[in-house]
Amino acid sequence: MARQMRVAVAASAYGEDGVAFVQEAERLGVHSVWSAEAWGYDALTPLAYLAAKTSTIRLGSGIAQVGARTPANLAMTAMSMQALSNDRFILGLGTSGPQVIEGWHGIPFRSPIQRTRETIEILKQIVSGEKLEYSGETYQLPLPGGQGKSIRAAAPAVEVPVYIASLGPANLRLTGELADGWLGTSFIPESAGVFLDDLRVGAESAGRSLDDLDLQVPAAVEFTDDVDEAAARHARGYAFTFGAMGSRDQNFYKNAFSRQGYSEIATEIQQLWIDGKRDEARDLVPVEIGLKTNLLGTPEMIGERLRLYRDVGITTIRAGLPGPDLTQRLLALGRLMDVVAEVNADANASV
Repeated sequence: MARQMRVAVAASAYGEDGVAFVQEAERLGVHSVWSAEAWGYDALTPLAYLAAKTSTIRLGSGIAQVGARTPANLAMTAMSMQALSNDRFILGLGTSGPQVIEGWHGIPFRSPIQRTRETIEILKQIVSGEKLEYSGETYQLPLPGGQGKSIRAAAPAVEVPVYIASLGPANLRLTGELADGWLGTSFIPESAGVFLDDLRVGAESAGRSLDDLDLQVPAAVEFTDDVDEAAARHARGYAFTFGAMGSRDQNFYKNAFSRQGYSEIATEIQQLWIDGKRDEARDLVPVEIGLKTNLLGTPEMIGERLRLYRDVGITTIRAGLPGPDLTQRLLALGRLMDVVAEVNADANASV
């Protein structure tokens, strides 16, 4: 039987509508709900609240910033979340970027991929019930020359699925090697190999295949007859992504689109944004970027795009839903779930 495509959504525990949306998403059969953090609310506290308000939906951190917490603190939080949620927690990790890690947390953005590897290896030791002993480039536990000793977690051993948000080749290979899932972004299914080839290399280096990972990517969902307008509107939003989500020299999102064939135009958009020509930058973003990174159009059109995601190996769509209120968002989610059900039925019928 073909793998079933699943739907995930962003989480909010702030306000009655946010909680009601997650509860209704659970009722509709959504696989998982994801809580973000940047430099405001954290990703993990809202999930603890939502654990008490739901019963079956998976609860993912999307993402907890590597370096902002010690590996042991992450492990303690993950064990607490599994206990509170009846094992529904997914630990999503990401390196963030130097602007946040150095400017907000005061931690050098040095060897972030190695730090991610060591964080996961230490976390797995802790949650499996092993005594914690680790000698790495970033972490050495117990701390050499100190008074610490090797400690075993006081909480029972538990499984904690780990997903990694990765974009660059080396981090993608690490994801394939160590993670249970990939939290992708900047993804165009027509150029899926830019991401999946490195994920596959990493998986095979560990004796695994891509089928062992949940491959999750985001897409805004809009049911509309005016596809051109929606695509142009979503495209304009990428000017901020290319211009502001990183520095001139290091913008992971811009780099990901550059590897998908948009290097020259992305650099030009970035420069316009940095120069303060924001409207010109927005106008320059190719409309096809807005079209190809999202699910826009009639149910039939969205179904065809979903089949393309499915056929390249994506297993979960993290849906961004429009609408000024809860009713509109839930209506769109319900329609999306119907389309996904049709796509899954097609796949099973062809097996």
